[in-house]
Amino acid sequence: MGTRSEGPALGRRRFVVLMAGVAATATTGVACAPAEPARTVFYASVGAELGSYAVDENALTLTRDGVIRAPDLVQYTWVHPSSPVMYVAYSNRSTANDNHGVAAYRIDRGTGRLTELNRPLTLDNRPIHITVHPDGRHLLIAYNQPSTLTVHALNADGSIGDPVDQREPVDAGTYAHQVRVPPSWNLVVLSARGSDATATAPAAPGALKVFRFSDGQLSNEESVTNGDGSAFGPRHVDFHPTQPWMYVSMERNNELLTYGVQDDGITPSPLFTKATVGRPELRAPAQYLGPIHVHPSGRFVYVVNRSDGTVDFGGEKVHGPGENTVAVFSIDENSGEPALVHSVGIDAYHARTFSIHPSGKMLVTAAVAPLSERNGDQVRDVPAGLSVFGIGDDGRLTFARKYDVDVTGGPLFWCGMVSL
Repeated sequence: MGTRSEGPALGRRRFVVLMAGVAATATTGVACAPAEPARTVFYASVGAELGSYAVDENALTLTRDGVIRAPDLVQYTWVHPSSPVMYVAYSNRSTANDNHGVAAYRIDRGTGRLTELNRPLTLDNRPIHITVHPDGRHLLIAYNQPSTLTVHALNADGSIGDPVDQREPVDAGTYAHQVRVPPSWNLVVLSARGSDATATAPAAPGALKVFRFSDGQLSNEESVTNGDGSAFGPRHVDFHPTQPWMYVSMERNNELLTYGVQDDGITPSPLFTKATVGRPELRAPAQYLGPIHVHPSGRFVYVVNRSDGTVDFGGEKVHGPGENTVAVFSIDENSGEPALVHSVGIDAYHARTFSIHPSGKMLVTAAVAPLSERNGDQVRDVPAGLSVFGIGDDGRLTFARKYDVDVTGGPLFWCGMVSL
């Protein structure tokens, strides 16, 4: 595979924490006395409700502490890099009686509880993912249908300001699913997932859309894909904390890709391609890949294999073949190559999101909805819920417990850790 020559090394990352796409603690780089350990709060959404949980990363426990209600179904959240403000993307995911937007909430530094900061930003389409630029001055919003990407200014108090009019057209590909900013800060990476062929429509191409970013302006778009993109389906990306490597969760391919990251873009081809499941030929809707996070140490990368396809059993719908696991990969410190260490079941189905504690000792998955499974000659109902794991020094996961969650109010759609 062809790759570009390596560009200049990336500058030192300015974050202590950037976990689950939600939390970052800015540092100045100036030597100072050791600070008290930051308190970490876990959040999880059920429909429009966003609950907060006290976390004990040593006992591997979560304790429900509070809840607020967003204007509609929570899609994703992100925390401002230097202000105690959480941005919550919401949508009724409907084309009739649309209700889409981003709400801003003040985070109480002592408890983690949320209070409304100002009136929500109203949008025309579903915001499937959001990111705050590390400079704290811009909010980036990805929309899946139609696939678009917008930038909004952020005010000094963290409230959402006006949209930034783009001087150049923004090509967001097909079905944008995530927008991220690499540690160098000067790029934006948009995952355009594309779609598989159906009985009525051909496959839509997927791509990684890479933009230069300066003062809210997106420019010089680069589209990285494989062939015509019809079998290329990136869902999410994450970045190594200190090295110029980007890891890509390929939802439609059941693969983990590694790209080099440079000041002017990413390598045109992956440096490494790894299967994440035992039977990668089981494609969507039976088997597909979910979110991805690099361990805070940079030594491991985690991806979630999702499966919620069903088969008939005794007149009931039960889960068919497919993995619902967290796959753990070690990262070679010299090349960035990932190697599968092991995979662990989550005792649930379809974990759409997961989060890693900033200490690197704890991981929590959030399974969207209940599903029935075959248990010998019987059928067992498996609730939606939060599965908690301990993380060993070797990156391996040990199942600790599962908290069943009632999802009659909506799906368990998002979770994340925030360091206060």
